[in-house]
Amino acid sequence: MCRHGRVLVFVEVKARSRKDFGGPGEAVTTKKQRRLGRAALAYLRLLGNPPICFRFDVIEVFLAPGATPRFGLIPNAFDLPKPYLY
Repeated sequence: MCRHGRVLVFVEVKARSRKDFGGPGEAVTTKKQRRLGRAALAYLRLLGNPPICFRFDVIEVFLAPGATPRFGLIPNAFDLPKPYLY
């Protein structure tokens, strides 16, 4: 988790060394998004439900043998999956 200005950002980091099953960002499935959403809402409840904007980003890490890792950012990668029943 981090901040981007006044926005609280929940970050999921995914790494892949091969593209056999797609890129790292593709591993953030709807099921994973729901889990992240539940965790984010639980955290915000612990803070007393502050009136704050938040978003979900994905950081992709590309690991190739013998190469320097490459990174990619997908800002605002997804919204809270509907329905918002967590």
